[in-house]
Amino acid sequence: MMIEDQDRRILRALQEDGRISNQDLAERVGMSASACWRRVRALEEAGILQGYTARIDPPAAGLTFHAVLHVTLTRHEEAHVETFIREVGARPEVIECFATTGEADYHLRVLCADLDAYNQLLEGFLFRLPGIATVRTNLVLKEIKRAAGLPL
Repeated sequence: MMIEDQDRRILRALQEDGRISNQDLAERVGMSASACWRRVRALEEAGILQGYTARIDPPAAGLTFHAVLHVTLTRHEEAHVETFIREVGARPEVIECFATTGEADYHLRVLCADLDAYNQLLEGFLFRLPGIATVRTNLVLKEIKRAAGLPL
């Protein structure tokens, strides 16, 4: 599916307010309600619009420990990589995970209640995974900008 200007306007508006009614969305992007509804459905069916979520303030929700982890594997054995990806993907504390180039193989963004919860994540989970060589932790001191959407 080719994304047209009207699709970009729809996507920008939905990133700002995922709870907007179809009628209000149509007015905001300058379309009829029925045409807007068809475009939203087409974006969903094409997998471009993948879902609707709520943005939550982590400290207000009791998640005050925020860190970026740099994980290096001993070697890239297929079984170790598959286990790492599967297990990390199942952990709610890991809110983002990226396979990267450079010194570390993976970068993880982690939110926990506190330092004790983070230590439990490290000692009770991450250090027990096969193939982990190093884990380097960078604490997030202050959030400067949070992703609110894609630059469409």
